Order: sequence, then C-alpha cells, then structure tokens
Amino acid sequence: MKIFSGRCICFVLTAALAVPMFFGCSVSEKKSSDRISVVCTSFSEYDWTREIVGDTDNTDITYLLGSGVDLHNYQPSAQDILTISDCDLFIYVGGESDKWVDDALGEARNSNMKVISLMDVLGASAKEEEIKEGMQAEEDEDDSDEPEYDEHVWLSLKNAQLFCAEICDKLSELDSENADTYRANLASYTAQLSQLDAQYSEMVNEAAEKTVLFGDRFPFRYLFDDYGIDYYAAFVGCSAETEASFETIVTLAKKVDELGLDVVFTIENSDPSVAESIIRNTQTKDQQIKELDSIQSVTSEAITGGASYISIMEKNYETLRSVLDK
Repeated sequence: MKIFSGRCICFVLTAALAVPMFFGCSVSEKKSSDRISVVCTSFSEYDWTREIVGDTDNTDITYLLGSGVDLHNYQPSAQDILTISDCDLFIYVGGESDKWVDDALGEARNSNMKVISLMDVLGASAKEEEIKEGMQAEEDEDDSDEPEYDEHVWLSLKNAQLFCAEICDKLSELDSENADTYRANLASYTAQLSQLDAQYSEMVNEAAEKTVLFGDRFPFRYLFDDYGIDYYAAFVGCSAETEASFETIVTLAKKVDELGLDVVFTIENSDPSVAESIIRNTQTKDQQIKELDSIQSVTSEAITGGASYISIMEKNYETLRSVLDK
C-alpha cells in the first residue's frame, strides 16, 4: 500500500467545478452571511485561528482536511472551491502541495478576501529541502534549477508564533470591534507556545544524544533546526517514494550502529516497513520504532476528541525526551 503521496498533486479547477456532486469532507462551523468566514487548508492553521477567535461568536472556521487526508495528497472538491471563493480569510501553507490555490483564488467571488500564505509570512527564513547522507533521491526529480522549499513550516513553535500574529492582524482588520479580544487571545496563546518552545530547548540542551534517525519521510526540519537536533532519514519530507533502496537501508542501518541508536522513527499513519528493514540490517536488530506526529492528517474525530496543535506538539516533546534523555 502506498503511504507517501506525490510532491505536487495537480488539480484542474475547471474539471472540479464541472462535477459538483463530488464533495470533500471538512470541519466547519455553522455558516451565516453576517459572520466572518475563515477557510484553512491545514489543521495547524485551523487550531491557531480557533485559539485567537476564542469565545467571540461571529466567526465560521472551515478546516478542509477534516477527513484525515494527507496534505500532500489533498485535492479540493468543487464544494471546497466554492467555500474558498466566498470566504473572508483564506489561510494556506503556500508550498508545492498548494499549487492548486492559484486557480482557486483566480475564481474567487469575494474580491475583498484576505489571504495568508505561511510560506510568504516566513519569507527568506523558509528552508530549502536538504539531502542528507543515506537519503534516497526521488525518481521523478527534474533538472530544474528552481530550489525546492520544505513546506512543513508549522512544525516550528517559533514559526507558529509568527503565523498566529499574522492571523490576529487579519482578523482584526476584518472585525475591528473584537480586535482587542483577538490580541488578548493571541498574547495568551503565544505565551503557551513560548513556554513549550522553552521546554524543547531545555530538553535538547540537557540531552545526551542529539541525533535521531527516521525510516520514513522527514518533515521535521524546522523543528529540529530550532534546537540543534541532527537527523538522518530515508526520504525528504514531501517525497513520493514508498520503498527504500538497498543502499539507503544499509547506509541508515550502519548509522544506527555507528551512533548507538536504540530507536528508529516514523511519522503518523505511515507504513513501518522501511524502519523495520533498517532495524533488521543493524548489528543488534533490537531497536524500537517510535512515532512523531507531523500534524498533516488530523481528522475531525480527533478534533472532537480534543486534539490541538499544542497537545500534539506536547506529545512529540514527550516522545523525543524519552529518546534523547538517556
């Protein structure tokens, strides 16, 4: 079964609009024409917006990926396009997986729509994808000189604070009457993000081991770079590859032995077969497999169960601490 989806899933807008019976699964609150409508492509954006809006009862927030589809594999339905077209604020990542957005915004009916691209907010701080020792290059890699940027920008708690400030600014422009409430909510939430950021920093500073290995895609570069965690991995974060070569398996197994690692990581909803193959090729063959959540496929059911950006990042913190704090 294929676990990794393509780097850039093409979407033909006109075809989607021509087939109105295909509807996506999204998380949305009750719609009303006199309310502010916010549409978010990812869970992180959705949860940040909820925190900033708080108890103000004048905003409808739609999360397009509530079915749990991976960000890289998402194709908007005709209904999703219509929802975006009429919204007041549209928030998206702005990476390779969002190429469909240009067409969607070109068809927008709300000429006053405000738009936030996380990659644009990050600007020059966006990181190019990195090919590490042992990492398998993609078979469909073209010869373009254009750099490929890592789009998993939400996994940095420092970046999250920047993005939340931008969301607060746009909401305040749309609803000046509640601007003070939005800013107060932002201040409270930023304090929580900052506290967790400090916990990560302290944990890594005190860690005996500062290198980990993924038998999987690696979408955590922004998080790891924040704290000086080094890594090895089978694939880049947006890789379309599903099977690792023998060379990749052997190289990563040797890294496990060389570094004395007792854990091989995977990401959520992933096939562990690559990690298992790496472990089988180590000297001891007794490493554990542990999971870090890249917050790319949070379902509506998980949201109902209380999932939040901070709760997932706290879980990742505990997992990393159990590995680094030897």
